[in-house]
Amino acid sequence: MQRRERTRHLIELGGLVQKAGLVELTDDDRATLYGAMLELAGSARDKNTGDILALWKRRGKRAFDMEAGADKELPDNG
Repeated sequence: MQRRERTRHLIELGGLVQKAGLVELTDDDRATLYGAMLELAGSARDKNTGDILALWKRRGKRAFDMEAGADKELPDNG
């Protein structure tokens, strides 16, 4: 059961990478994606971690909210 939950979690994280547009931006280059993520992690560690994480969280929540609002505006074709 734990393995299934971990697999689902990793798939969801990959979906976020896709949703953020990073796959297309990097032409699906795994080394570039990994390097970018290492840069983000390093940046968060070097600066005021709490502030940068709060900023990223606000931006992410705003994006999720905008997507949820856009989904509600789509006509129901059912």
